[in-house]
Amino acid sequence: MLKKFFILCSGADKNLLSGCSEGEQTKFVGIGATVFFTAVMAFIAGSYALYTVFDNAFIAAAFGFVWGLLIFNLDRFIVSTIRKRESFTNEFLQATPRLVLAVIIAIVISKPLEIKIFEKEINTVLLKEKNAMALNNKKEVANYFKTDLDKNKMQTDSLKSEMARKEKEVAALYNSYITEAEGTAGTKKMGKGPIFKEKFAAHRVAKAELETLKKNNETKIADLEAKAKTLQADLDKKVSDTQPVIDGFDGLMARINALGKLPLIPSLFIMLLFFAVETAPIIAKLLSPKGEYDFKLEDLETALKTTISQDVYQRQLLVKTTAEIHDKVYADIADDREIFNKQRMTAKTLMDLQADSFLEKQKKTL
Repeated sequence: MLKKFFILCSGADKNLLSGCSEGEQTKFVGIGATVFFTAVMAFIAGSYALYTVFDNAFIAAAFGFVWGLLIFNLDRFIVSTIRKRESFTNEFLQATPRLVLAVIIAIVISKPLEIKIFEKEINTVLLKEKNAMALNNKKEVANYFKTDLDKNKMQTDSLKSEMARKEKEVAALYNSYITEAEGTAGTKKMGKGPIFKEKFAAHRVAKAELETLKKNNETKIADLEAKAKTLQADLDKKVSDTQPVIDGFDGLMARINALGKLPLIPSLFIMLLFFAVETAPIIAKLLSPKGEYDFKLEDLETALKTTISQDVYQRQLLVKTTAEIHDKVYADIADDREIFNKQRMTAKTLMDLQADSFLEKQKKTL
């Protein structure tokens, strides 16, 4: 049962192959098995590739099954259409387009499996890239809000600086009237004289101004700080909203690019392995000598070709001969006076009828 299945996979004529030797059948069983297991690998690779895209096992398995059938059909077609020739050069030229197609198929099959095999290493590369993207994203978002935040901070600092200057002014006035009262500065007369009263009044006015300034500026600073918190919250929200996009940066294309950043040699060996598997049936057919099956198949094809050529020649000869006979028959008929006179009378009668009909039409128009 398994033998028949693999012969079916090889694309060989099972009826023709059944009359061949056991060794010849074994050769085609091996070719069919290679075609089948290549399709199985294509199914696995296609399923995994689509799983990384849709993240759904059922969709991935369905696509992988269709992809496996497609690869199976292509490989079976490639192997079954190669014919043994008398010259190896002719065979190689015949197989060159099929080899190119096999190489393309091998690359397509191997990539998803390489991604799965080196999954841990690829995840490490993607993690570094995600971290770099997250930092760059924070910088870009911060630059977007930087102007408003800097302006807010500048206004807050300006208000605080204004209050600090006023506090220094009040402190200086306080120190001035105290030292005047102690007699250590100013007029250097101890006691509360006119100068002391002036300085005390100036301090009291400045202190009232400071309290008013503080009240106004603290209200403004509170508003600015609330605005700063809102801006910072917007910044954090913008960063958190874009983070899922960065976290989702692990699709098929991202993994293929990450695979390209890993050392080339391990990936190259896996690809070469699939090259060998995919091209094995074709190379086996090219290198194997012309077998019993090939001779029988050639005999059938040449016999059919000869039969068709004979049929075509006979049909052409029949057409040519029939035409010549018809030409002679009609030439003899042309010389027959009886037929000529009959045709002459028929033509005369037809012309008389046409003339009468024309005359009637002309009378109606008068």
